[in-house]
Amino acid sequence: MTARVRGKETWRSLRVAVWLGWQVESNWTDPFLFAVYSVVRPVAGALILVFMYLVVARGGLENPLFPYVFVGNAFYIYVGAVLMGISWVVIDDREHYGMLKYMYVAPLNILTYLLGRGVAQTAIATIATAITLLFGVGVLGIRIPPGQVDWGLLAVALVLGLSALAFMGLLLAGATLLTARHNFFIGQAVAGALYLLSGVVFPLDVLPPALQWVGKALPVTYWLEALRRALLGEGGNEALRAIPTGHLLPILAGSTLALAVVSILFFRWAEGVAHCRGLLDMQTMY
Repeated sequence: MTARVRGKETWRSLRVAVWLGWQVESNWTDPFLFAVYSVVRPVAGALILVFMYLVVARGGLENPLFPYVFVGNAFYIYVGAVLMGISWVVIDDREHYGMLKYMYVAPLNILTYLLGRGVAQTAIATIATAITLLFGVGVLGIRIPPGQVDWGLLAVALVLGLSALAFMGLLLAGATLLTARHNFFIGQAVAGALYLLSGVVFPLDVLPPALQWVGKALPVTYWLEALRRALLGEGGNEALRAIPTGHLLPILAGSTLALAVVSILFFRWAEGVAHCRGLLDMQTMY
């Protein structure tokens, strides 16, 4: 297969996967209700966080820690959406629709197909994140002056972070291929661990030293730190304060590249095992 033909196949696979993913996510209701749902859900999530913060932290919204918590929680929406958006495709196509085996005989690139299915979830998460941040600025009084935002850092960090999450989702998709039951818990468990270890709602400094080192090994930690510095001017993690802002992106890029290699190799290995064991058309009815 020539590079041109391979490129056309990859583009076709991506385009169809994105369209299919959007149909699956949005066709359960009419466009108006879907738009209302897309607005109400992130606002409700933001309010839950605010009430939890007021009760647990016993501090007002003017506390310097609150913007750190709010921004981290807003961008964490991407984590669950992208991880589950990609890994859940295996469960959906294999268990619910019985179509995964046909995807392997169709002329498409399966890796591109899985990543493309996650694009729809990423689009929905982008809307939710934007609404959450606007709610924080307009209603809760979080100061994010547009003129002081480092837009270059924000854009590059966002792209690198979403790439890292996509490869994590691919890693989980490989694990899901080999899992018979309770495989829907895999994405939730990993997302929960990242919530704890990546400094989403509290600095890494409050974790035990061993867990701090685990957090420092995760690309999501540096992603959130870069996003906070881009929007707020500071990160808030004492454990990462010694790292200059200019070094965050190379660290994030390097860890994302390493994650990409590991994820693709693991998925291909899991794919081969699934072929040999007949797991591509397995339906546990569970």
